[in-house]
Amino acid sequence: MSVNQTINDIQWQELIRSVAEYYNDLTIKRGFQYYKQGRVAELSIGGDGEIEAVVKGGEAYRVHLNPESVQDSRCSCPVGERCKHSIAALLEYVSRQGRSVHAIVNAHTTVRLQHHLPETEAEEDLGPVQRGSAADALKEKAAHLAEMSLSEWHAFFKLCITPLEFTSQNSHYARNAIHAINAVKPDLTPAMEQLYQLHARLYMLIKLIKPIVPGGRSPAFLGYHVQVAADELRGGMLQLLGEGIDLAAEPDLWPRVTKTLNYLRRQMLTETGQQGYLFDIYDRFWLKWIHPNVTDTRMHEEEMRKLQSAEEELGDTLSRLPWMLAQSRIAFLMGEDRLAWSWLQAADKASIIPHGFLTSFLDELSASEDWARLQEWLVRLAPLFSNHRKEPLHEYAAYWNTFVRHVPEAEESMWHTLAGMLPYSKEVYEDNLLAHEKWRLWMDVQLSSGKDPLEFRVSVLAPIEKQAPELLLPFYHQGVERHVLLKNRSGYKAAVKLLKRLAKLYKKLKREERWEEFIIVFSSRHSRLRALQEELRKGKLIP
Repeated sequence: MSVNQTINDIQWQELIRSVAEYYNDLTIKRGFQYYKQGRVAELSIGGDGEIEAVVKGGEAYRVHLNPESVQDSRCSCPVGERCKHSIAALLEYVSRQGRSVHAIVNAHTTVRLQHHLPETEAEEDLGPVQRGSAADALKEKAAHLAEMSLSEWHAFFKLCITPLEFTSQNSHYARNAIHAINAVKPDLTPAMEQLYQLHARLYMLIKLIKPIVPGGRSPAFLGYHVQVAADELRGGMLQLLGEGIDLAAEPDLWPRVTKTLNYLRRQMLTETGQQGYLFDIYDRFWLKWIHPNVTDTRMHEEEMRKLQSAEEELGDTLSRLPWMLAQSRIAFLMGEDRLAWSWLQAADKASIIPHGFLTSFLDELSASEDWARLQEWLVRLAPLFSNHRKEPLHEYAAYWNTFVRHVPEAEESMWHTLAGMLPYSKEVYEDNLLAHEKWRLWMDVQLSSGKDPLEFRVSVLAPIEKQAPELLLPFYHQGVERHVLLKNRSGYKAAVKLLKRLAKLYKKLKREERWEEFIIVFSSRHSRLRALQEELRKGKLIP
């Protein structure tokens, strides 16, 4: 291996395997600490690909490494071989090669995953026949996945991820777990494959957010790394569900779908905290997998009955916000809008409804081009959006614009609703006025609120100056007077900027005589303000 030669994929996998066989896990972890502390002072690669390094421990030790034969590595430390100094040097080398340092640090776990072996206390003592037997047993079980029940699937998932049980619960752990669950999976039919992938991720998500703790309740708050991993799993499931599922082609899967729904419902109704991971999955499951595959509302009606009975069944363990939101969704899918609105109003009083859930109703109606129903929902949801931050309000207003493009005669309803949401909707209301060229209304808002014209970019005012310049006259005049009243140099400079704009406007409107009269009177009225007079002369507004 030459100085500039990089490790190819085959050499890389062999290196990971060799490290796992030659070094124990404790030595690898200690070497990793040395590497992170920057104790590898020198490292060079010879023409034969072998590595020479100096690693600072109790003193400076010289390490000789052969990446193609790690068992031949040597170190000048008292241990001499299989030491943390050689691991630190190897990690530095791996980093320079652009490979994953953590793949070496987790070499034992990686090798177990590749062999699909469950971890045991005496794993290092297993011979090749025993290791093969364990892998073969897992593959044999996987061959019967299509006949297994959902609970048996979950038991199978537990077997698959046994080697990972004592690793940190983070994104790397979750990805490795999904890889292990899929590693021995046989080919499945398309819809069965989708269900399997959903359950694999659902199993891991619940394992992360509902760990078994004393008292039987899952924690209300998750650690940062657990939350990142859970977010990643949720994103994968939402994407999978968003693709839809063709149950008409595989009608025999309906019992599995129904049982999945029962499982999801129970899990989301007992989720603690405010994360809403399981409710998001339940909600998308209904929207994208169940509702499009049924032709009547019998399943919806049954779901409503089960949700309503959950209050008495679960008692204090019931998570009330998902419970109320779920009923609003099912009512919406049944076309029972008044019932859906009543549940949303109840949820709004009890907690903060995620704005993404609110906009999802508008998404569905926009996609189906049900404009009459969309208008009703836009009006009904307005109070629920009023307390949200700026970004959701802009998103909400965008649905109004979509509606008005298709039903222009109903535009007045938009203005009435947005005005009724003031002051929360002030920014989106003003933006919409500009977008729809309602110059006079926009100007009335600015004048009544005492806005300074200089707060706006020129690009915002340019269309008004072009289309309705006369509307800017009172706006600029008001701004000039406000700045003069400050009676300081910066205020006078700002006033002169606006006076220059006024001069251009009067010229554009062909009212030059009116301008001349105004500036003479203005200068005379403020003749005692010497600093203002100086700024007027600098601006060439007076001689």
